[in-house]
Amino acid sequence: MPTVPEELRLAKGGATLTVTFAGVAYPLAAEYLRVCSPSAEVRNHGGAWTLVAGRRKVLIRRVEPVGSYAVRLYFSDGHHTGIYTWETLHDLALNADDYWQRYLQALAAEGKTRDEK
Repeated sequence: MPTVPEELRLAKGGATLTVTFAGVAYPLAAEYLRVCSPSAEVRNHGGAWTLVAGRRKVLIRRVEPVGSYAVRLYFSDGHHTGIYTWETLHDLALNADDYWQRYLQALAAEGKTRDEK
């Protein structure tokens, strides 16, 4: 499957970004993309991921191309430092269920929630 998306479509309001790879559309929630951001803040420069809680209501405000290999997402909570390469988006699309379950388990283990305090 090619890793270059055929289409990126931001839903009205910014709650979902649908990414299409090889004819398969993957609707990815803004919250999911925010908590799985490839930014140094979340990915710790390649180390263990930092758990980001309280983002249930986050929205994507803007999608900006980065060359021909990625996009930068601007979120309603002010976060915009993650560069989502096509490979990263493809991975997030294919593994969404697994990554989401891991995220929910990590929240529960740390006594945190998806809601803002």
